[in-house]
Amino acid sequence: MSRNRTKFVGNSRPFASIYNALLIQVSRLDLSLSPSVTIAKLKAHEFTKGDIVYLFHAAAAVFWLYIMEKPAYPIKLVIPMLFTIGLLVPLTGQFLLPAIPVLAWVLTYYSSRFLPASSRPPISVTVLPTLETVLYGANISDILTRFTHPVLDVVAWLPYGILHFSLPVVVSIILWLFAPRPALQYWASAFGYLNLAGVVCQILFPCAPPWYELIYGLTPANYGMPGSAAGLARIDALFGGTGYQTTFSGAPVPFGAFPSLHSACATIEALFISHFFPSYTRYVWAYVAVLYWATIWGQPGHYCIVWWYHVTQSSRLCGATHPAVASSSRG
Repeated sequence: MSRNRTKFVGNSRPFASIYNALLIQVSRLDLSLSPSVTIAKLKAHEFTKGDIVYLFHAAAAVFWLYIMEKPAYPIKLVIPMLFTIGLLVPLTGQFLLPAIPVLAWVLTYYSSRFLPASSRPPISVTVLPTLETVLYGANISDILTRFTHPVLDVVAWLPYGILHFSLPVVVSIILWLFAPRPALQYWASAFGYLNLAGVVCQILFPCAPPWYELIYGLTPANYGMPGSAAGLARIDALFGGTGYQTTFSGAPVPFGAFPSLHSACATIEALFISHFFPSYTRYVWAYVAVLYWATIWGQPGHYCIVWWYHVTQSSRLCGATHPAVASSSRG
């Protein structure tokens, strides 16, 4: 898989390049609406050991749908019905099939709130701050909460509260338009499994974030406690709203201090962009550095100790999980 098509981005007429790339990609789409086409492809498909992963996704989906309380039964059955129809229709199935890891992450994240508290692991309040103090010689997260400034709040808010939610879509579009054809599928798999692994880790090893220590100290936590917007609450106050506080207070995984999926997502975005579009390497990694800082700025949501996870896991999923991406630079 070569990087030849990255020349579109550097063209002196960017809008014309985007338009031409869009026409090329649309012309390659399967616009059929007949499920019989998909069924015929399925019959002709030679199954491999790798296809076992779909059985895993199916079993996990059944479990999460079973415990899902909102929407309630039988309305929640609409979800698998629509997904099945989407897979059977070639026009939508060509997007849904590669997106299964991403959809599995979303379903796991949302439905995890319905797990009974009695069956969940105890919430760790002291492990992360203790490790941070041992390794760094001080609780850096606590030190950074002692000074805040509105300008720095806005600088931290842009990557943490805005770009984090929009850039995965932007990266997907860029890869679809300008990268080699398999790139988007590799991106969906790496991004989806990274977030799925992160959420599963947060469920199995729940850790209180720094804002919990600031509000409650080191008192034991329980699953009935609401989440907090942490430093984003100052953005609500700055703009006179309550959007972030409302959203984070009802988050399905309020004790997800380890790992930080904000930083992990930024890392894997930078790995893909810097690989397929090397001329933008310095810019995407500058964004990663700012976002890393934003995760620990002023009443943060994460401890510094979790940063190692972001680089190691993102790199493994980007290279080891998909060797074709790692070897494309040699193609």
